[in-house]
This record gives sequence, structure tokens and C-alpha cells, in this order.
Amino acid sequence: MQTIYSDVKQFRGSHYDFGYQQGLDLKQAYILQNRKKQWNIRQPRFDIHETEVKRIVQPIAPGIWDELCGLMDALQWQMVDILKEFGGYRLEYKKSGCSIFTSSDYMIRNYDYHPKTYEGRYMVFQPNDQGYATIAPSQRITGRMDGMNEHGLAIGYNFIHRRRPKDGFICNMIARIILENCKNAQEAIALLQEIPHRHSFSYVLLDKNGESYIVEASPRSVYIRTDQVCTNHFENLVEENRHHLKDSKRRQQTIQEETNATTSAYEAFKLMNDSKRGVFSTKYKQWAGTIHTSGYFPKQLKAWFALGSDRDPVIFDFKKWLSGKNFTIKQVIGKVDTSLPFIHMERI
Repeated sequence: MQTIYSDVKQFRGSHYDFGYQQGLDLKQAYILQNRKKQWNIRQPRFDIHETEVKRIVQPIAPGIWDELCGLMDALQWQMVDILKEFGGYRLEYKKSGCSIFTSSDYMIRNYDYHPKTYEGRYMVFQPNDQGYATIAPSQRITGRMDGMNEHGLAIGYNFIHRRRPKDGFICNMIARIILENCKNAQEAIALLQEIPHRHSFSYVLLDKNGESYIVEASPRSVYIRTDQVCTNHFENLVEENRHHLKDSKRRQQTIQEETNATTSAYEAFKLMNDSKRGVFSTKYKQWAGTIHTSGYFPKQLKAWFALGSDRDPVIFDFKKWLSGKNFTIKQVIGKVDTSLPFIHMERI
């Protein structure tokens, strides 16, 4: 069992300034040193062409392109290297888990992945140039693992497979683009139907209207359905599923069986976060261990967050933050049952 942390990063201003500040922070962090070592070990299975990526990204997310420019200037890198590390387009993705449970009032999500990919950055950003304010943990710096925006749109995603990829955005950048550009689930669905997908993922959406949608998205097709529970298989695009679905269906059944008895958000959070309830995973070596549990409340504009199992959530009042009151908490601390190193905490 080891203690881990996630830094709470708050920023109000332009995307370029946000990117520049992140670049300065990253110069002092372990993350980029460890990523460089990872790139030296494995060759990327994709190509980066700056003009093409700019052509794709700018019309959809011009602010994020400005953020990438800020990172480039602060780190003094070439843009091709910025896009390889932070661009969120045409990047490879390894297997992972993840489980999501929604009601009309909340979304609770377990983020399951490998510790050496976890950045430990909980980002709260209010842009003054374009796009909506967001609260979310980061992935690959510019992407988001799950999150909520100022209009109460919440999103989480679950891995399906990475076979037969096509040119397109990866999951964490798609989540970021959705949060910054869409007010509600219907707008998000429209964008998910339009945007190019590199891999196959389920995107779970919840907004202030209380309707939960699951968007099954692959490089070849997109299907929309409504449901409260989502794990790591498609219900409709079944031809896209992996062959081994036993654990995904077990977690889905476990959550479904508890649904009627789960009468409060706290009970739902404990169902997902309790190490003895069958949803929280300790398969860290298999790239599928639960690192954090998130909760989003679109009607209240509150976010819950916990690292590791058997924790009470840290509660963030995003509505107050939007009015100008910064959070006093600087770090969320938790414990995970693994000795594997985390990319933001030590040199790997």
C-alpha cells in the first residue's frame, strides 16, 4: 500500500497563458522525464504532420491549439514534439478498465488504468478567450479523464479496444473538446457523431436535464443509447467488442444488482469505491487498477474526488469557484494497493 497524491491546479485566463504556465510547471516535474524514457523504449505507432493536425484541431478547438502553442513556447520544443506528447490526435492507447454509474442527479466513475500513466493533476480552468470552464483530472496534460463544465455537462469514458485504429482523436482529448464546446448532452452527442475517433470507447454523458446517454463510438460507427451502467463492452456495436468480456460483464452486473438499494449519491460512491463491493479493481499490473473515483453533480455544480479505495470524497463546489472563490485545497491524498511507481511522483 502506498500513499499517492493529485495536485489541484487552478487557472483563469487565456488558453495560451494556461499552456505556458503548464509548460513552466512541467519543467520542474518528473512527468516529462519519465515520458521521454517511455518513448525511448517503444516506438510510436502513428505519424504526426503538423499542418494536418492543425487543420483538424483548429476548427473544433482553437483554444486548445493556443494552449499547445503556449506549451511549445514555455518548453522550447518543436511543435511536432508537442503534438506527439500533448496533441491528442493519432496517439496509441493501451488496454484499461473503468466503470460508470449514473442517476438523474449524479455520475460516479472509477478510473482504472496503470500507475505509470497517471499524472496526478486535478485541473480547474476558466478560459477568458473561448470555451467553457471545466473541472477534471488531466491525462496527457491537455486531455481529461472525466469531468464537468460550467453548464453542468459531465462526461466519462470506458475503453473497448484499440484494434483497427484510424486517424482521429483519442479519448482524453475528445473529453476535453466536449467539455469546452458543449452545453448539454445533445450537443455532445452531435459532436461525438462528427468527430473522428482513433479507437473504440463508450462515452457516458449526463447534464442538468437528468438524462444519461451512452455513446458507443468506434472509428467505423457511432451508436447512442440510454442506460445507467457502463463498463468495458458495447451493447449494440457488438462486432467491435473484445473476445474476453467476463470481468466487464461481472462489474456491470454487480452495479446493476445494487441499483435499487442505492438511494443516495454517497451510497453510489461507496459502491464504486469500496474495495470489498466488487467494482473497485486492484489489477494495476494488468493496466486495469482503479486509481480514482470521481463524482459529478450537474444540477448542483459540485464534483467529488477520491484517490484509492475506501475513501470519503473531497467535495469541490464548482459553482462557488465559478463566482471567483478559489479552492483552498492544494492536494488530494489517497492510498493504493500497489508498489508500482506513479509517473508524477518519482523518476521511473
